[in-house]
Amino acid sequence: MRLLLVSDTHVPRRAKRLPDGLLREVDRADVVLHAGDWVDTATLDLLEERARRLVAVYGNNDGPELRARLPEVARVELGGLRFGVVHETGAARGREARCAALHPELDVLVFGHSHIPWDSEAPGGLRLLNPGSPTDRRRQPYCTYMTCAVTNGALGEVVLHRLPRR
Repeated sequence: MRLLLVSDTHVPRRAKRLPDGLLREVDRADVVLHAGDWVDTATLDLLEERARRLVAVYGNNDGPELRARLPEVARVELGGLRFGVVHETGAARGREARCAALHPELDVLVFGHSHIPWDSEAPGGLRLLNPGSPTDRRRQPYCTYMTCAVTNGALGEVVLHRLPRR
């Protein structure tokens, strides 16, 4: 099962539309996980139409229309692994222990907010993944997203993809 992890798309504030490279990955993925900060409903509509399956949450920049359609936290089992999706996890310092305590039932937690890619493991084995942002690199050298695979109940290689500079 091929997964696409994305967050902080911020359309149309940070980009007029999603990058073509990201849209090609949407078409290839079995499941798209979006960790919030959509900003517009058109991007949600696009991914709902285009993705085979979408698991998504709202973020702090998402207004009432998006909050009415999306949860704050999403939980789903994919290929035998328990995934959670949230937007914010708080400060980087202490993140692993804090998230492990808040989400003891999960194997993988996908989050966003910082626009900074993150891949770590908490005590007890919770994997924490932040794909960065495909549209707003902030202090990062590139805009990014992640892909990974779930095979036989295990998370395969997690790949951070860099998008070309606009």
